[in-house]
Amino acid sequence: MRRLDQLEAGMKYLLMIYAPEVDPSTVPPEQIRQVAADYDVFTREIVSRGVMLGGEALQPTTTATTLRIQDGRTVITDGPFAETKEALTGFYLVDVADIDEALELAARLPGANWGSIEVRPIWAVPGEIAGDAASGAPVPAEATN
Repeated sequence: MRRLDQLEAGMKYLLMIYAPEVDPSTVPPEQIRQVAADYDVFTREIVSRGVMLGGEALQPTTTATTLRIQDGRTVITDGPFAETKEALTGFYLVDVADIDEALELAARLPGANWGSIEVRPIWAVPGEIAGDAASGAPVPAEATN
């Protein structure tokens, strides 16, 4: 198993898609199909470039549950943490050469046309290995010695 510092160069970025939430029943079906087709084109492109590590569309914030620890007690509430005009609607996790490539991809995301894309580097934790072959989960380096 290889340690993270032995992996080939490249950086991981999360491309977070923020957009106003809309009731899907108010959107014409042809517009929904066009947006889905645009995302399909983008997804196929980054898969073919070999930079996509993952990505998902998220259900509306009305389906969210927020958890906090207050005074040592777990407090769970329905809904998002804060009221906002835009909500996190989906994301892509990519492994690219640098921030410039991450921004180039973000600019091509269909959601950039009506919302915003937050590009954030993933914080690599030193001492982890790339993943356990059986589970894919990171394992501390000291566990392999």
